Amino acid sequence: MTDVAQVVGNGGLTPEVRREAGEVLLEVRNLNKSFGGLAAIQDVSLDLRAGVVTTLVGPNGAGKTTLFNLITGHLKPDNGSVSWRGHDIIGEKPWQIARRGICRTFQDLRLFEHMTVEDNVLTVMEQSFWPVQPGGFAKARARRARVHEILEETHLSDKARIRAIDLSYAERKFLSLARIMATDGVIWLLDEPASGLDPRSFELFVRLLRQNVARGITVCIIEHNLDVVISLSDRVAFLDRGQLLAEDDPETILKDPHLAAIYFGERA
Repeated sequence: MTDVAQVVGNGGLTPEVRREAGEVLLEVRNLNKSFGGLAAIQDVSLDLRAGVVTTLVGPNGAGKTTLFNLITGHLKPDNGSVSWRGHDIIGEKPWQIARRGICRTFQDLRLFEHMTVEDNVLTVMEQSFWPVQPGGFAKARARRARVHEILEETHLSDKARIRAIDLSYAERKFLSLARIMATDGVIWLLDEPASGLDPRSFELFVRLLRQNVARGITVCIIEHNLDVVISLSDRVAFLDRGQLLAEDDPETILKDPHLAAIYFGERA
């Protein structure tokens, strides 16, 4: 079962975010998190900027998902800060952070499996658990119209009345993305969003992401697929054993023989 709070956004991109491409929206500073004797995140600092795609790469166990969990309030850091447009959000609950427009997906997708595709998307646009939502029938019609637009964009229109559990794997991936799109969140944190996609689905995924980045969406992706890294990334941050070893443009990172050796498990 999903947690709706993780994908409830702030109701749309503000004019400031649209105008100020490249503005630092999220600042991670000197973040640390240990589990017993394991240092999962060690003194990590990272900026996420408006309209920029940053990809987190590194071997399994590098701390990528832990970093997402710290940013979104699922874990509390031992020390360090996470700031949203200058406001410290450490200690806020995941739903509060999501309301700011910081939205995420999970590797295990967390869909409402026994609800229809349409209702899965609609739930993230509802402001409360009450059957009657604020705004009356006019707002309800607007929400459904927006859902239909999103399903058209993600090629799920013909699946609108099908339960999520009955979708193919690629379709479930796009439903997860559709839910993020429905939030109108400002920052998307995507955990391996393209894993397992066939070539045609991958092309659609790349196109959708590029379109939304052009609108000013800030994207941070955890990804192992180097095709995704090359196709989408403006910046690449390389994590290993909880440390940020390097951050640069994709070409520079991918050509570094030391980082490549770590990535492919060929440590000296």
